[in-house]
Amino acid sequence: MNLFLIKVGKVINVLKRDGFLNGIKRIVNALKIANKKVEPGDVLIITNGTGDSARYRARHVAEELNENQIKCSVSTQDNASILKFVDEFKVFIFHRTVVNKKIKEMVEKIKSQKKEIIFEADDLIYDPKFLKLMDGYKKMNVLEKKLYKNGLGGEILNDDYVKVCSTTTTFLAEKFKEKGKRVFIVSNKLSKEDVTWAREILVNKKEKNKNEIIIGYFSGTISHNKDFATITQPLMQILKKYSQVKLFLAGPLDPEAELVREFGKRIINKPYVPRKEYFKNVASVDINIAPLEISNPFCEGKSELKFFEPGILKIPTVATATQTFREAIEDGSDGFIAKNEKEWKAKLEKLILDKKLRIEMGEKAYKKILEKYTVKNANANDYYEFLKSKIK
Repeated sequence: MNLFLIKVGKVINVLKRDGFLNGIKRIVNALKIANKKVEPGDVLIITNGTGDSARYRARHVAEELNENQIKCSVSTQDNASILKFVDEFKVFIFHRTVVNKKIKEMVEKIKSQKKEIIFEADDLIYDPKFLKLMDGYKKMNVLEKKLYKNGLGGEILNDDYVKVCSTTTTFLAEKFKEKGKRVFIVSNKLSKEDVTWAREILVNKKEKNKNEIIIGYFSGTISHNKDFATITQPLMQILKKYSQVKLFLAGPLDPEAELVREFGKRIINKPYVPRKEYFKNVASVDINIAPLEISNPFCEGKSELKFFEPGILKIPTVATATQTFREAIEDGSDGFIAKNEKEWKAKLEKLILDKKLRIEMGEKAYKKILEKYTVKNANANDYYEFLKSKIK
């Protein structure tokens, strides 16, 4: 099945999930990004799409590299000039690429010129055996599933010519080291535009209802129903005990029926919105939650963006105690991590009952995000030096 039909499947799903008008807006924006001119440079990131994964692992990484004097550009893999770029760039980073005829030809051409290929992944979907752990995979239509038939880019990862990988987390880095690869951890970061928007939102933020506490959950994809279900019971206990608490559920999510049945009137549902509007929605809540299935390798591979996106808006987060969140969050200081339902309930209660704690924790998170999670303050120095050694 060719890439065009796969993209048709993705369009169908976007329209079904986001509604016609919001879906069309998202598709038009994706087309604008996909057709953006590829500027000349030394490093080219090739990605299969224009969604949030491509945003962080292609466009934001390119911005980070350019901030560190490495000329980097981004192209979608269906760019008509993709083969021509082999002669124009020196290093090629493949992110979530579908290895079709054209990409195979591109890879062989790069190898013939003895240029560097880097495999980039921000989750486990490069290996088909992990798809059964991906809740969203089951909800994809037949055309979309074709995209993942061989894993995204797995053939490139398993090519002996490819010696280097870049990724987002310690967990994923270990997976690539097991394959004998040299690995650079390049964490997800906020762009300069993101930080500017956040500052504007904070300056213009209005005082909200003092008697109302809003717990927010922001689902970026359809793959988080099981993650959210892991905290349904503690959330129901909280809602039952504290009448001033509401839930703000944004993005594609199907919460468990018992939660909706009992507390539906206190649940605010919001569809997908453009990124700046998304940040405004995040700023409107008092507490952010980032639940994940514990012991699910697919979830262990997830990055800490559900900590730093709210953090740049001074919103405190309670997150599942995955390895990544344990490394990112100083428990009790700039956020909370929870190992089980009991801890989820206890830590949510602390934030509900203590406004001062919410403010202090949000301020500490904000400070950490500015220091560690923006492209302006990025410090993946070993990676930068490696790339510079390949483009001399």
